[in-house]
Order: sequence, then C-alpha cells, then structure tokens
Amino acid sequence: MASPTLGGLTTSSTFTLEQPRCVFTNLQDDVVIWLVVAVPKGRWDAARPRGEQPRAGVCSGLPVRPHPAPGSLLIPVLVPAAVRNFNNSVSPGSPEREFQKFPTSALAYMTLNTTLLNYPCPKPTGEIAVLRVGSETSCAEDNTRPTCNGPLPGPGPYQVKFLALRDSNPVAETAWSDLITLRTARQLSSIPTTGSGRSAGMIALTSILSILFAILLAVLVAMLVFCGSNACGGSSSFSKPEAVTVRRYNTHHVYDQPAARL
Repeated sequence: MASPTLGGLTTSSTFTLEQPRCVFTNLQDDVVIWLVVAVPKGRWDAARPRGEQPRAGVCSGLPVRPHPAPGSLLIPVLVPAAVRNFNNSVSPGSPEREFQKFPTSALAYMTLNTTLLNYPCPKPTGEIAVLRVGSETSCAEDNTRPTCNGPLPGPGPYQVKFLALRDSNPVAETAWSDLITLRTARQLSSIPTTGSGRSAGMIALTSILSILFAILLAVLVAMLVFCGSNACGGSSSFSKPEAVTVRRYNTHHVYDQPAARL
C-alpha cells in the first residue's frame, strides 16, 4: 500500500499502491510490468450438474458448504484460491485474466501495464509515485478492454503483486501483498445518532417559534397597511369635524339722502 500520509488509501471501489520503483533493478527497460489483482481465498461458487467432477484445489477459510435444493440436479462448486494457485504463464487479457469476469469466472486479472522505463530508480525528490487501482469507470463493462483498470466489484479482501513479462513470458515477480479490504458503505439506519431525542425536541420548538414569529410579522404588516390607508387618523372623511361658529351680521343699508332742499 501507499504511504498512510497520502490519505484516501482505500475507497469503496479503489485502493492506492506505491509504484514498484527500484524493485526490478536487474531487468532491461523494455520489460513490461503488470499489476495482478487476485482473490486470496477460495469460495463456494455457482452450482454444477450432478456427476461432474469437482475442480481440484484446496480452499482455505471457506464457509460451510451449502446443500442443494431438494430434487435439484445441481450442487455447489468448490473454487480454489487464486493466490495459492496462480499461474504466471496465463496471458494478460485472456478469459482467465479478464477484468469483466472478475471475480466470478476469473479469479484474478492483470492491469496497469507499462514498461520498466516508466518506473525510474531512484524516485525524483518530491514526486508522488503511486498507482490508483480501480480508477477507470469507462471500460468497466467493455469486453474489448479485458485489462481495464476498472472499479473493484466489492470490499474484498484482495491481494496484489507485480509481474514482469518479456514477450508474454514471466521473468520476475514480487511477493503477494497483505490483504487489502476496501471501505464498505453503512446503511443510514445503522448509524447511531447521539442525543436524537433532544434534537427532535429542539426541532419541534424551533418550528413552533418560527410559526409564531411569522404570525407576529403578518400582524405587523397588516397594521402598517391599515395605517397607510388613512385609517389611523389624519383623514377628514372619518375625523370629527370641528365646531364652526357662524356670526350673524345685520347689514346697515345706506339710503341715498335726498338733495338738500334749497
């Protein structure tokens, strides 16, 4: 695995490895380095017809053998562990090494091939030399690319190694890695919540206060609208008229005086 300081070493479908720098030091630069990803343990696989001979191999860590259904002509198949029975001479991309068939009928696949020239030794200072296994999603179901570096189909565990080939012939290999187990997503119902009762009460209280605040705000807006329509005073149509005192005046008529008599 890569250095723990990198972070994100495993996800639900990928994991990160250190590049094999300064490992194949005695080989020529044109040698092709392949990454082998394999199932480390045997398992009981799909059923087979009765009378067919079981496949050879020893499986470790297997669950209890399932019984066939009454009247069924099929019985379970014992699938050997890929790591213990791995054959380095099987060509990359062959049906036994095809990613799209992993891990049902192909118990191992080979990917991330490159020449040794791309793994210079020593590593340049400050360079992050890692490989992300499972990062290609576009070719996961493309049967024309059997060496696809597609997402891993499950949490595993898996084991990996690097295999050096020259003209399809194995010339060197590394040891198998330790078991690599990917992350598993948890069901939402299985995640414990601390203080869930108090949180629900706080949510209810917050909702009630929000409703009351909205009602109060609506009342204030209604009052402002009502006062703005001259309903709060200052309107002559609804205000009480002031008393008006009308004084009566007698008009003094000035009569024309007749001309003074001579």
